[in-house]
Amino acid sequence: MNPRAPSALAGHFAAARSAAGGSGGRAYSTHSSGRRLGILMMNMGGPRTQDDVAPFLRNIFRDTDIIRLPAQGILGPLIASRRVDKVKRQYMQIGGGSPIEKWTRAQGAGMARVLDDTSPETGPHRYYVGFRYTAPSIFGAVEEMLRDGVDHVIAFSQYQQFSGATTGSNLNELYRAQSRLDPDSRLRWSFIDRWGTHPGLVSAFADRIDDQVRRLPSEARDMTPILFSAHSLPLSAVDRGDPYVAEVGGTVACVMDELRRRGVANPHRLTWQSAVGPVRWLGPQTEAAIKKLGASGYKSLVVVPIAFTSDHIETLFELDIEYGKVAKDAGIEQYLRAEALNDHPPFIDALAALVREHIAAGFPASAQLFLPDTGDESAATVQTRRWIAAQAQRVALDKSHAKP
Repeated sequence: MNPRAPSALAGHFAAARSAAGGSGGRAYSTHSSGRRLGILMMNMGGPRTQDDVAPFLRNIFRDTDIIRLPAQGILGPLIASRRVDKVKRQYMQIGGGSPIEKWTRAQGAGMARVLDDTSPETGPHRYYVGFRYTAPSIFGAVEEMLRDGVDHVIAFSQYQQFSGATTGSNLNELYRAQSRLDPDSRLRWSFIDRWGTHPGLVSAFADRIDDQVRRLPSEARDMTPILFSAHSLPLSAVDRGDPYVAEVGGTVACVMDELRRRGVANPHRLTWQSAVGPVRWLGPQTEAAIKKLGASGYKSLVVVPIAFTSDHIETLFELDIEYGKVAKDAGIEQYLRAEALNDHPPFIDALAALVREHIAAGFPASAQLFLPDTGDESAATVQTRRWIAAQAQRVALDKSHAKP
């Protein structure tokens, strides 16, 4: 299929929009049609133990969706092997492994409970966890759902801002799993692929930031910078048209609007963290911004992990330990980090609201998922988009048949 002439995709999408995305008609109800619904919480994952660090890194540096390197089959594993000992030491400082599975399961369980309480007609709601680079894997989750007799799966990206390096990579892996494990397409799929401006998410972020701003001394409260920090992206991906930068900026703008409504007047900046490897990454870097603020005379700072919803190595080690020391050395006396959303009840409510709204709207397809990047795309990404379009059409037909 030629990504420059996606006429087949346009046809799939038009059919899906006409049947599933509009107003009027009855919303497709999973429960009333006898279907069993699964909600797949997708993320990159993290190493559970020290033994998991090396394969985790190898998987990252092999993945051309997240980073493209010359002679990647050779250079990727070499970079990964050279980082293993350093990354192991970092994980030891936060307990030995990543807590991301713990938090993802807590979020999924909480979301399912809220859905069962608020939307029993579409329940029971069962969540599954599928990670890209570690166990529990996306392949394992698909196998589990097939065993459980699930009919319809909502693939729910836990990255609220879309990037081909995160959600896109997860979706490519999901298509590979579906093709291998469910070639007859017993499962129907719909997708929650981006939600960075959802009011529930915005309010939950504002809660966490407001909590830290209130800890500041009154004389510094309004002038202390709020530094929003997001995982950086290789500039080659930005040049290809990856929407991540704009979507993170959208989240920041919405959160700041909410904070202004709450009377928080602080200045703010958006910076980028976690650049690795020999390629050029998006800036300005969070570490450099902290140093500059300290050199400029600021004595307090609030840092916000705006692209993460769970604590993991980028929050617990990089922001808390590594950048905490940078801030101290730069003369910043009060370095505060907004808590990750983790199991914050308003955030759990937001996750449930996203799923509930998706079901009530008839499992609509996201128009953004059908829009190709302006630069070169991998064959896997084009094939995944074709599969998503076919799934949108299947769900649309289900809904049209369910209408009275």
